[in-house]
Amino acid sequence: MLDREEELLTSREVARILDLSPDTVNEFARKNILPAFKKGKQWRFRKRDIFSFNKKQVRGVQAA
Repeated sequence: MLDREEELLTSREVARILDLSPDTVNEFARKNILPAFKKGKQWRFRKRDIFSFNKKQVRGVQAA
């Protein structure tokens, strides 16, 4: 069983967390901006990776 940090998210779920469109999330995954992997034809994201990415982005904005 996956623990909470290993939980997988869809593009739509990530889009809500990061306040982006699902298309932008998929583009970021394709360009390796967001850590992701393909499951079939759909992108999947580890919850811990998304929250880590989000924290880094917030720190980057505060530093600017």
